[in-house]
Amino acid sequence: MSKRAKAALASGLGLVALTATYLTVPWEGTENTAYWDRLGRVWTVCTGETKGVKKGDTYTDKECAAMLYETLEKDYRRPLQKCVSSYDALPLSLQAAMLDAAYNVGTGAICRSTAAKRARDRQYAGACKALTWFNKAGGKRIRGLVLRREHGDRLRMGEYELCMAGLK
Repeated sequence: MSKRAKAALASGLGLVALTATYLTVPWEGTENTAYWDRLGRVWTVCTGETKGVKKGDTYTDKECAAMLYETLEKDYRRPLQKCVSSYDALPLSLQAAMLDAAYNVGTGAICRSTAAKRARDRQYAGACKALTWFNKAGGKRIRGLVLRREHGDRLRMGEYELCMAGLK
């Protein structure tokens, strides 16, 4: 088990704060001033927030964190609770990895995935492994997604790294 994953799990943070602090923000980044996302063709701010964002919008770090926490809870955690009825009983590390993956690829993809099936079947290590399969964009394996899904890099923890650290 990696020291940084062990430290993250020992931090005492709740699910949303743990996910945001150790996975989502380090991988997504935070921009306090709205910018035009050319790929998504939408104004974006903070950690990927697009709802109601207009050119010139500016937020503090605290406002960005609050926005992300609310989005993770309402738009991602709640749908995961519906598609994996045992979601709240899963190991915290698996919940966090699934939540971050859902934020990155969408709840529909995660809910239909082998990872969700394995989580429902209490095959937790298998669920962690299946999350690593979300490493492609446009049908091509992307190094940044491989790092995010697996063991991260020097500065950022990977979902699998955290996921496995919480399993007994």
